[in-house]
Amino acid sequence: MPAVRVAALSEIPPGTAREVVAGGRILAIFNVAGTLRAVDGICPHAGGPLAEGQVTDGIVTCPWHGWQYDLATGTNCVNPAISAGCHTVRVEGEDVLVDLP
Repeated sequence: MPAVRVAALSEIPPGTAREVVAGGRILAIFNVAGTLRAVDGICPHAGGPLAEGQVTDGIVTCPWHGWQYDLATGTNCVNPAISAGCHTVRVEGEDVLVDLP
């Protein structure tokens, strides 16, 4: 998987999220207490912007209809057959990189 630079680390401080476009995909990048997580940024339910969702204990709640996804796996908290997609994130220097298929 190619790694794509999506942001500078300083642009995603702990407790925040950022929506980015990389490799033709909309991604939501979250900084959960210093751990970066990346999921597809569009909720599979109705297309809500996951980067605008509330995060509690590593779970993001879509702001449109309340669907919830585990940021570590991308899976829906009620139906694990539904997924927001999950991408590996790493930091090199100040660059935040995401592995894309």
